[in-house]
Amino acid sequence: MASVLVCSSPLVGHVTPMLAVAAGLVHRGHTVRFLTGQRYADRVTATGAKFLPLPPEADFDDSAMDEAFPGRVGLKGPKGIRYDLTHIFMRPGKAQYDAVQAAIADVPTDAVLAESLFMGAALLLNLPRADRPAVVNCGIVPLSLTSRDTAPYGLGIQPKPGAVGLVRNRVMAALTEKVVFGPVQKYADSVAVEATGKAFPGLFTDWPRRADSIAQFTVPEFKYPRSDLPDTVHFVGPVSQGGGKDASEVVLPEWWHELDAVRPVVHVTQGTVANRDFNDLVRPTIDGLANDDVLVVVSTGGRPESTLTGPLPANVRVCSYLPYDELLPKTDVLVTNGGYGGVQFALRHGVPLVVAGQTEEKVEVCARVAWSGTGINLRTNRAKSDDVAKAVRAVLADNSYREAAGRIGEAIRASRGVDALADLVEAMAEPTVP
Repeated sequence: MASVLVCSSPLVGHVTPMLAVAAGLVHRGHTVRFLTGQRYADRVTATGAKFLPLPPEADFDDSAMDEAFPGRVGLKGPKGIRYDLTHIFMRPGKAQYDAVQAAIADVPTDAVLAESLFMGAALLLNLPRADRPAVVNCGIVPLSLTSRDTAPYGLGIQPKPGAVGLVRNRVMAALTEKVVFGPVQKYADSVAVEATGKAFPGLFTDWPRRADSIAQFTVPEFKYPRSDLPDTVHFVGPVSQGGGKDASEVVLPEWWHELDAVRPVVHVTQGTVANRDFNDLVRPTIDGLANDDVLVVVSTGGRPESTLTGPLPANVRVCSYLPYDELLPKTDVLVTNGGYGGVQFALRHGVPLVVAGQTEEKVEVCARVAWSGTGINLRTNRAKSDDVAKAVRAVLADNSYREAAGRIGEAIRASRGVDALADLVEAMAEPTVP
């Protein structure tokens, strides 16, 4: 069996899918250590992996981001992107790299598995292959590799076919690298030189291209076509076939039987991370559909139901957590802010979507929802009630959205997720006895 080091930035949206990776590898009999923030120690050990803490200079409390990074408050657009990449992800890079090297020196390691914004793994790839373990990039966000066939990652722009599209992509790539990422690239290179003695050989966000393998947690049907896709990319399917809470962990609400009534069920959630202000999407959905003959089911993502303030129309039902494996087969439309895992879990069940998210990876996920025909992208972080209602009605009226979701769902159900990743690790690792 292999000795594996799993690495993640100390952010819940990054740690959670990597916990599924760790649990899957442990289940296959591998020795797994997990390097991340102290806040996640108990969750790591619950997978059967050994917890390794990031050093203090690379750790922070992601439940209080504005306190941890006061300089980001109020920043939007390119300035916000530059700040986050510089201070949240790149600045801890050397400390992450040192922690990875210490872990490798302590226990012989066959493979290092890291999510795409863990810069310690990116820096590790500056070393010759003979001087490091295999590095596997775990694609927990949409594929970010630069390509002549796609617009730069992070803009949420869909592919444009033909020569016009190629020219557009080339021009936008040049502008993005120089204007948006230029200052960050300069800083990233200085971190790389300090850690490894040499700068990044290309755009630092494109580091997964140099990984020994990329396990992209989606299916080919939900990715943009690329003629220059490296053969190191493997579409293994979503990281987890589960979502929300298991039915055995949740007491079903007394209104659960209403899901089997004739009227359509519209489920709305802002997930478990971006759910501090329900006025972004939950409340606009409630208000927009107040007079429609639908049942609006709200999940507050773990927050108390009382945090959803204001009057609730008669067609609204609220619960803190819901068992998604049981809810989604009864759902006609999911309204969500576009988390990668949540969207694909809905598609697994063939549920079409209305999405509204323009931050982090969500802008790219939402663009893919529209491109794939599985839903409508509202292209905003803060939706208007009329726009949500109009989109929900359109998805309910047009069966093509459900048909497209069903096609992708079939591919997802046939995928193997973490088991396929484990196959990759086993194929490339030389078994090491710690």
